[in-house]
Amino acid sequence: MMKRIKRLTAMLMSILILSSVFVFGGTLTASAKGTGTGLAEWALNAYYSGWSYVYGGATPGAVDCSGLIYSYCGGERCGNPQLNTATARGNVSNGIPNIHGLGLWRPGHVGVYVGNNMEVDARGDDYGVCYQAIGGYNNWTYWFKLAACSYPTTGWEKFNGEYYYYENGEYITNTSRTIGGTTYYFNSKGVSSKTPSNTSATASNGSSSSSSSSSSKKPTSWKNGSTGEEVKKIQSRLKELGYYNGAVDGDFGDMTEQAFKAFQRQAGLYVDGIAGSDRNVLYASNAPKAPAKEEKATQPATEAATQAPTEPASNSESEAATEPAAKDDGVYQNGDESDKVTEIQEKLAELLYFDIEPTGYFGEYTEQIVKNFQLENSLEATGIVDEETYAVLFGDSAVKNPSPESDAESQAPEQVVTGPLPVNAAGNGTFSSDSQQYASSAAEVAGKTNSGSEKALSNSASVIPAATTAQVRRTANIWLWFVLVAIILGALATVFLLRDRKATRYTKYVAKKKGAFKAEASSRW
Repeated sequence: MMKRIKRLTAMLMSILILSSVFVFGGTLTASAKGTGTGLAEWALNAYYSGWSYVYGGATPGAVDCSGLIYSYCGGERCGNPQLNTATARGNVSNGIPNIHGLGLWRPGHVGVYVGNNMEVDARGDDYGVCYQAIGGYNNWTYWFKLAACSYPTTGWEKFNGEYYYYENGEYITNTSRTIGGTTYYFNSKGVSSKTPSNTSATASNGSSSSSSSSSSKKPTSWKNGSTGEEVKKIQSRLKELGYYNGAVDGDFGDMTEQAFKAFQRQAGLYVDGIAGSDRNVLYASNAPKAPAKEEKATQPATEAATQAPTEPASNSESEAATEPAAKDDGVYQNGDESDKVTEIQEKLAELLYFDIEPTGYFGEYTEQIVKNFQLENSLEATGIVDEETYAVLFGDSAVKNPSPESDAESQAPEQVVTGPLPVNAAGNGTFSSDSQQYASSAAEVAGKTNSGSEKALSNSASVIPAATTAQVRRTANIWLWFVLVAIILGALATVFLLRDRKATRYTKYVAKKKGAFKAEASSRW
């Protein structure tokens, strides 16, 4: 009897422990382990499925920015701890490695890098989950490898239906490899030209070669430094469309690269200056022609810079607006501090981009404003004021900010910096007056949405419950657990009560028998 009771008690306690793990396992801790590629696909699925933004949410369908990551691989729940426990990280301004599923961080916000300069993030109540190119308004500070994810070193990886090949921790681009006896070509996005027959095979050391340097294989892309007949064909077509005005000499130089980037921007392609599979669009009969201002923007910067001061001014006011003092080295970027930077900030303020007092220091805020100006004026959004940007900025055709948002803070959720502060150029962890404005700039960044956010908003109501409903469900789970515990404890109490009552009856019965036996024995004697 005692053995049966012990077995029943052990069974009920096991049910109690399992139920507590079921209820609290997803809300208190998570020890799940994922892969970078899996996280990237998870994030894309969240966008295409129209997941809703729910503050504090970390379950499929209802997530906030860090909850999007946590719902897949667990780990740390907040953005800053994720950054602090990262296995590797770097500045986005220095470039993002070719790795699927990296984390992205900016003050108060995190996202997921899905390759090809694209990211997915749960942006806010008004936008849901967004899928957008990195750059311009959508700027990030750090990339990092999540401690809760593993990342490939060498070998095949399948992502979003396409195959990529990793070497030394990054997927390769614009090259070819002989793997398992088969030669594969990889375009500028890293996509393989063929489906691998054996995903466990590795590249042959003796036969791997770059598509740009191999003489035995036809290249699949052309970029700065390439030469040949195909480059002549590209230059001829760019000239025909109005993007290129140089010599058709078969030499893919800086001018050809800038012209091809201008074409990519106009055609809505990924802007990398590499002529790969997008040549199909270039050679198409309906390829977009260069607009008038694009032609002016792609003129040699030195010519535009030398002509500007000699133009007659109608009055002293226009002369002051179009003829700044001579530049020193002609390039101004993050970390610079000079009177020329003050002039640039004043000009940006005149064009309604720069909305704080000019400081003469080129910090992160100024860099973001320059990117905004470059995007509006069909320039490459580098955040660096080079000769071309300088000429357009102080030229007559500079485009003003079409939608200055002085009330950006009221239109976007406030970005609160809770983690480690980015250090300045001196490395002492302090901010200049310019970089102190970065938090408000981040709020403006968060307030900008991509074209796909409308899709997420339109689907969210029918797919995911509201924040209140999600909270009610979590609360209901906890109460269900308490009810289950009460039932189990009640069952245990009933079992022990019945056992005690039976033992008491048996004791009384034995005592009664003993008393009767003694009475009978006494009567006989």
